[in-house]
Formats: sequence, structure tokens, C-alpha cells
Amino acid sequence: MKHTIAVEALGAQGAAMARAVEKCVHCGFCLPSCPTYGLLGEEMDSPRGRITLMKSALEGTLPLGQALPYVDRCLGCLGCVTACPSGVAYGELLTSFRALAEPRRRRDPARALARWLAAETLPYPARFRLATRIGRLARPLRRWLPPQLRAMVDLAPALGAGAARRPTAPPLPARVPAEGQRRARVALLAGCVQQVLAPELNWDTVRVLARCGVEVIIPPGQGCCGALLAHTGEASAARRLAARNLRAFPTDVDAVITNAAGCGSGMGEYGLWFAGRPEEAAARALAARVQDVCAFLAGLDLPEMPPLPRPLRLAYHDACHLAHAQGVTAAPRTLLGRIPNLTLIEVPDGDLCCGSAGTYNLEQPEIAARLGRRKAQNLLGTGAEAVAAGNIGCLVQIDTHLRRLGRPLPLYHTVQVLAQSLA
Repeated sequence: MKHTIAVEALGAQGAAMARAVEKCVHCGFCLPSCPTYGLLGEEMDSPRGRITLMKSALEGTLPLGQALPYVDRCLGCLGCVTACPSGVAYGELLTSFRALAEPRRRRDPARALARWLAAETLPYPARFRLATRIGRLARPLRRWLPPQLRAMVDLAPALGAGAARRPTAPPLPARVPAEGQRRARVALLAGCVQQVLAPELNWDTVRVLARCGVEVIIPPGQGCCGALLAHTGEASAARRLAARNLRAFPTDVDAVITNAAGCGSGMGEYGLWFAGRPEEAAARALAARVQDVCAFLAGLDLPEMPPLPRPLRLAYHDACHLAHAQGVTAAPRTLLGRIPNLTLIEVPDGDLCCGSAGTYNLEQPEIAARLGRRKAQNLLGTGAEAVAAGNIGCLVQIDTHLRRLGRPLPLYHTVQVLAQSLA
């Protein structure tokens, strides 16, 4: 790959981008795995097409502005990574390219405002809680808003209603002891968005872990993992949030547990975010300890799972950043399959993104809505009585589109189904 000064300025990240581009042989195995290519049918909206565009922009043979519309439409779901026979690290290329491009681009005022609002509210639970309330009050003004702000206002009632439907939960303690003999000691990432939308999820997580003999530490100095910002090109802001976690999380634990697929994927990228910086060694060490709660539980000798009170047909949705970014597909199915009275159902095209993808449903609302509707229809077609997934963004997106179809279903995080069985 011919380097330009801009790429070389990225140092270690530039090298990662070059390696990803050089590995792509344009074989086309990625095409069926790409949701936007499936919807739009354009080569430039496929992974190999975007790689060509990014390569040309980095080499200076294509103006950056001509590549960005297609790169912007990428969900970052990494389905192409799972499908790729050549091992192209597309996620490293995409995250680094967006970080390079963001300071060099101009956005119209409405898009810039929407991005600023997302960056200043989503990572901070108190601000986000207030934003959902303001968004609900702004509904009467919807028709006069530009698409990105309209998408935020449209989503706010669903988020607020989702929070209202869920029980309140007290703040997590700094430590939850293991029940019986301690078998492991872990630290939990509490997250940001899900503290508002599903505060009981963290409690279910620590209860299940404790029941399985795991002591759980909840570091008080932690914050947002930074994934929402890193995956939209806001690299400096993402690093500031990640640096807080580098200081907060202890090193004397068996694992750092996440229960949101996007957060686990983001923390796993900390080495890339800090590549070539003084924090790189600490970032890579923390990333190496990060583990999804289901993957961690599947590695334990779990107690016998009691049956559910009544039979349940449950559809499992693969969150992209769990299945494709972290490679965790078998563990949730193994855990759910151990629960008597539960029938696990596979979803047609289950490995294709639901359209949530961090802030994608705010930045590309039309494509996100088409993907969300398709996912909801596929779930309903299974005849399932409930849905489980490993990511709060997926649960909100699926809930929104099931309700728009007039056929809501109970939705659970995988660990919440385990908690019901172990209760």
C-alpha cells in the first residue's frame, strides 16, 4: 500500500490500516454477510468496495469527500470479518479511518448538532436520562426537525417508555461476595446507556455470578467504555473515557466482565486506540482481561439449572459485536440450553445486524429502520414467545420495531434468563 503523510502520521494505527488493506483479495465472500450491501446492492456499500474507497482516499487518488458517504453507511457490524477467509481486520481499518477522517470533514449544522448531542449525553447516565425526557417533550416539533434530530426525538419516547417499564434498581455496591466457596474474582463494567434503560441488568449479572461462586468488584471510578465515540471517529474523546477505565479497573482480578456486546468489543480495542502512546501497555493488558459474561460463565462448572416455571420458546439474537467482534456464539446457546423448560429457537438470517449499531440508528435512520423491521419480522416468523440477546442496543432496537409492527414480545438479556432460572 502506498502511504501518504496523513497515514504515516497515525503511526501504529496507520500500520494497522495498511495491513488490513493489503490482506483484502476482493474475493467477495463478505458480500452476503454485509447488511448494507444486501439492502442497497451497491459495490461501494460492501466491505470490499469500502476497502477500495478507503485505500484510494488514503493514497490520495480519491478525494476524501467521495469516499465518506459510503463509509458512513457502514454499520461496523463486522459480519464481514467472520466471513473473510483472508483474515482482513476490517474493524481496525474502519475505526482508524474514521478517526483520521473526522477532523478533516465538514458536516452540515443539523448533523453536527445531532452528533454533539449524542456524544455529550449517551456516555453519561444522568445526562442521558434528562435527554430522553426532553426528547419526549419535543415530539410536537418533530415535523420541523431535520432527519437526524427527528430520529433522536422518535427514539426518545421508546427509550423513556422502556425505562419506565423496567423496575428501578438501587446503585450497585463496590463489592458483591461470592456465594459459598469463592471460585473466581472479577470486576464488572457497569456501562452507561443501560444504567438508564435497564438498571436491573447489572444486578442480575452480579447475582448470577455470585450464585456461581464468583466475587464481583464494581470499581467506583469507572465510566463509559468509549466505544460509541471511537466507532464514529471521535478518537480523542474515546481515549479520554478509556483512560479513566485504565485507572479504575484493578489488575488483580481473573477477568473484567462486560454484559453489553458493544462495550466488550470496544474495550477489546483499547490496544488499538492507544497504539504508540504511553498507555498502550496498560490498555492491552486491560483488553486482554475483558470477557463477556456468557463466555465467562460457560467456562465455569455451573450448578444445575432449575426449570423455568412454565415452558418458554425463546429466540436468541446474535448481537454483532458479540458474535463477530468477540467470536462469542456458542456460550450463550450453551447456557440457555441447560435450562429445563426452555426451547431455544434459531432466527433466520440471525447473524445479520438489527440496525442499532451504536449510534447508527441516529445517523442513518432510514437504513437502520429497514434493518430493524426485517429483524423484527424474522423474529416473529419463528413463533417465539420471547427474545434474548447480549446487548442493550439490540434489545431497544428490536423492541422498537416489534412495537411498530404491533406485536411486542418480552425481551431479555441472556443473563436475565439465567437469573430467572436460578432465582
